[in-house]
Amino acid sequence: MSSDAGILAEDKAAEYLKTLGYRILDRRWACALGELDVVASDRGTLVFVEVRARASSSYGSPAETVTKAKQKKVIKAALVYIKAKAIKPEALRFDVIGFSGVGAEPEHIINAFQADGYTY
Repeated sequence: MSSDAGILAEDKAAEYLKTLGYRILDRRWACALGELDVVASDRGTLVFVEVRARASSSYGSPAETVTKAKQKKVIKAALVYIKAKAIKPEALRFDVIGFSGVGAEPEHIINAFQADGYTY
């Protein structure tokens, strides 16, 4: 996926989340450990959203490209975010939003993976 396509997918994901009532807190937040595509609040839950896009779903859904290694990277960046912002969320979760093809509806996987073994 080109960076332009990635930015477009992140824009679409943020707009989609807003329609669901999420409050967007940050976009493309980066630290030494990685980047967080979208950080949002959903009724008191801090949500870290990994956004993926593919030209088609011929080789699987975009969400399937979020490997265990990528999950760990997102979790570690999320922990840095929490510390950097000096916040104490009552709950947090990790979602994945994928787009397959131009004009595709978002595939939103709520609580796509867990931060087992990590504390914040």
